[in-house]
Amino acid sequence: MTATQESPTAAGAGANASQNFRAAASTRDVADTPPERVAAVVTAVLQGVHDAIHDHDVTYPEFQAAKAWLMAVGEGGEWPLFMDVFVEHAVEDQVARSQRGTKGSILGPYYLPDQVRLASTCELPRRQDEQGTPLVLEGQVRDVDGTSLPGAEVDIWHADADGYYSGFAPHVPEGNLRGVVVTDQEGRFAITTVQPAPYQIPTDGPTGQLIEAAGWHPWRPAHLHIQVRAEGHRPVTTQLYFTGGEWLESDVAEATKPELIIDPQDDGTGTRRATYDFELEPRSEV
Repeated sequence: MTATQESPTAAGAGANASQNFRAAASTRDVADTPPERVAAVVTAVLQGVHDAIHDHDVTYPEFQAAKAWLMAVGEGGEWPLFMDVFVEHAVEDQVARSQRGTKGSILGPYYLPDQVRLASTCELPRRQDEQGTPLVLEGQVRDVDGTSLPGAEVDIWHADADGYYSGFAPHVPEGNLRGVVVTDQEGRFAITTVQPAPYQIPTDGPTGQLIEAAGWHPWRPAHLHIQVRAEGHRPVTTQLYFTGGEWLESDVAEATKPELIIDPQDDGTGTRRATYDFELEPRSEV
């Protein structure tokens, strides 16, 4: 991704992500957590902080720097960015232990609900001069017992060939490279789009300052975000990566999994094609 004056700022991306998170909070399931569980989890988190302070002999100047950084994250609206990059993968891994079906991955901060609905064979909305290698992702949505799921929703979104997401980069049109694809009577879909580029998370705010201070890199490998939904089944939120992709082995968000790597092949016309099937677990099993 080439930095330009149109690059999204950390503050701008954080504000959008915060707004979308709050809007979705009214419709998503909210944990009704009893006090004893709150106490147990918070105590464990605090104990981990205390242990780090003791084990690494943290000084008062370091403590004050950490306090100032935490305040800056909140003031800059970067908590969705920070939590999605550095924490969500651990929650997803833990939840996945009790689930069957397609491997999941993190949702990330760039999801936008209520995108255009598309037929099972379709092309994602794009600019007339959209750059990038043509890519077709096709497959089938099934129950874990192999039964096809007609009318399932394959909600897909991804960055463009420069690593920018619509809704978060000022120069990218709303809804670009986003859509909800509805599977056919056999649960099949074929989505034409372009292959996305790797991108770096916004680094001009406190999250970027932490990454720089720690000597880490801010890059995510190229990927497709996908959430698959079907009535009576547990939805799956995942990401598909590309064989040989840059940063695949060192994703800053630690969200890659071997089962989620696809290997598109050129069909002789310059279009790359890959097949990936999704399996959903009935809600009765959850």
